[in-house]
Amino acid sequence: MDERRRHRILMVSDFFYPNFGGVENHIYYLSQCLLKLGHKVVVMTHAYGNRSGVRYMTGGLKVYYIPWKPFLMQNTLPTIYGTLPIIRTILVRERISLVHGHQAFSTLCHEALMHARTMGYKVVFTDHSLYGFADVGSIHMNKVLQFTLADVNQAICVSHTSKENTVLRSGLPPEKVFVIPNAVDTAVFKPAPERLSCHEIIIVVISRLVYRKGADLLVEVIPEVCRLHPNVRFIVGGDGPKRVRLEEMREKHSLQDRVEMLGAVQHAQVRSVLITGHIFLNSSLTEAFCIAILEAASCGLLTVSTRVGGVPEVLPDDMIVLAEPVPSDMVQAIKKAIHILPSIDPQMMHLRMKGLYSWHDVARRTEIVYDRALSCSNENLLQRLPRYLACGAWAGKLFCVVMIINFLLWHLLQVWKPTEDIEEVPDYVFPRHEEDISSD
Repeated sequence: MDERRRHRILMVSDFFYPNFGGVENHIYYLSQCLLKLGHKVVVMTHAYGNRSGVRYMTGGLKVYYIPWKPFLMQNTLPTIYGTLPIIRTILVRERISLVHGHQAFSTLCHEALMHARTMGYKVVFTDHSLYGFADVGSIHMNKVLQFTLADVNQAICVSHTSKENTVLRSGLPPEKVFVIPNAVDTAVFKPAPERLSCHEIIIVVISRLVYRKGADLLVEVIPEVCRLHPNVRFIVGGDGPKRVRLEEMREKHSLQDRVEMLGAVQHAQVRSVLITGHIFLNSSLTEAFCIAILEAASCGLLTVSTRVGGVPEVLPDDMIVLAEPVPSDMVQAIKKAIHILPSIDPQMMHLRMKGLYSWHDVARRTEIVYDRALSCSNENLLQRLPRYLACGAWAGKLFCVVMIINFLLWHLLQVWKPTEDIEEVPDYVFPRHEEDISSD
């Protein structure tokens, strides 16, 4: 790769390994593919338990687990300025050229993007979730997002629905927002070698058992499906505060032999659970994209899902049955899926997924976004402040004050510990593996 086109990227989010989820997988697989394309990628996240300091992962992916502990839902406590010294040190040590933040709910992401812009770095933001406009939490989050995105160079959303949502919430110009979907590692998520018999139909649910993921819908849907279809059995993987309701439902309707509760499922075990089933059920109430649907389809399962957010964009119509997020409609959708199940060929579905989704393609498209971000003109603080001022009569002035203080603190750090006193880390080229992480 031409050295001038080689990006040096810092991925930042509160959500990363050893935690598992859509954001975590996205950052990991995107980073691996960018490394294979010749870029330098470093990840920064908070400490997880005793996992603190610098670690290396597959392919030489370097991860900074900074000594901040999670405060709420794997998020660090907002400090605004507290992370400036350590983020500055990492940016200088690794000679970073671009900062890529992930997830609107990540405190660390917002602070890193703010500090990076203060220091003149180009920044990209990826939004992985949908948020509303009415409840108190969403109103607060949307204002924070408006502050952060007021000065990003480019943004990425994982679906067209997510793009529309992000533009409305943040006021970001649509031409700055790219749509790049998630993908699936089809080399890992493969169907069972032999096709399962349809005498007993197994419906698999793998999800966090929380309100947002529609756990309350499952409580209503599962007993009705079991009543209508004596040959159907459910396998439910996942944990969360709503697990108790599901277990109570199982006891109330005497479904112990037809509803298996697995509890938390490690990501490495997800494929082995999926290939035991015929149908994958997603009951989410809000979803920007849903990687779980891709993993299930790649394993050859027919999907039944609620028609919410970006889900209708994920799979072709013949690979998914959509339903409104109400129990009666979901029961009908499962009935339809059972009817068309004999026509589903798991191996053919897997081959189609190979053509539809590729992490290598995601990385290539993300490269273009990076090129666009780095081609943006450099601006000083006075040129950037009007964008913050436009965020609202009172909020705009507050945001300007926050950025001015951040700018002054950065210059104070420059005096206290000059950039030239921070030792730069030499790049270490790890040996390439022959096998690819994806099926490209």
